[in-house]
Amino acid sequence: MTLELTLYGTAIGFALGVVLALMRLSRSRFLSGVSWAYTWAFRSIPLIVQLLFWFNISYLYAELHVGIPFGPAFFGVETKDLISPMGAAVLGLGLHQAAYAAEIVRSGIISVDHGQWEAAAALGIPKARQFRRIVLPQAMRSILPNAANEVISLFKGTSIVSVVAIGELFYQVQVVYGRNARVVALLMVATVWYIVLTTLLSILQHYVEKRYAKGATRESR
Repeated sequence: MTLELTLYGTAIGFALGVVLALMRLSRSRFLSGVSWAYTWAFRSIPLIVQLLFWFNISYLYAELHVGIPFGPAFFGVETKDLISPMGAAVLGLGLHQAAYAAEIVRSGIISVDHGQWEAAAALGIPKARQFRRIVLPQAMRSILPNAANEVISLFKGTSIVSVVAIGELFYQVQVVYGRNARVVALLMVATVWYIVLTTLLSILQHYVEKRYAKGATRESR
């Protein structure tokens, strides 16, 4: 469950983060403002508050309706059926992660020398291809270390979803030591699991960074 939450949170967070980063870098003041406001809001609100908000949103809106604004509703669904505890956890983690991912991606893109854009434009390469084939591979060298740190932080941060009774690693540890009162021993077990899985993620980070570093560093012979 911990790995599943990490996967979902990372996928949603970085997918939305890329969109927010591009919005922030766009020439549109409206899009840039929306991206800035999102990042400011979700970085300012503690994750535990966001999780509890989505978990208890049914108290605020008992039903969600689809229809014409200020007009008739076509159909509705009860919020408690639409957003389960697992859905609230994924939504909270993903939206929270997106705010940090947006800044990581944006910083990686602006780290690429502007001359790369100019050279690509001079060759008549379409903008979409400029970004995908020239700018993004170079930006990944700056993005990856910070992104990997965020993923590892998210992996450990999934322990906070225990407040909404999701059966991830830390919640299961709490259940067990609540029965046998061996608190320290169970916390040590959880620590070992976190260390092992974090180490595996760090090894994966090393090989991904090595792949994107090709051409940027010289290997000694």
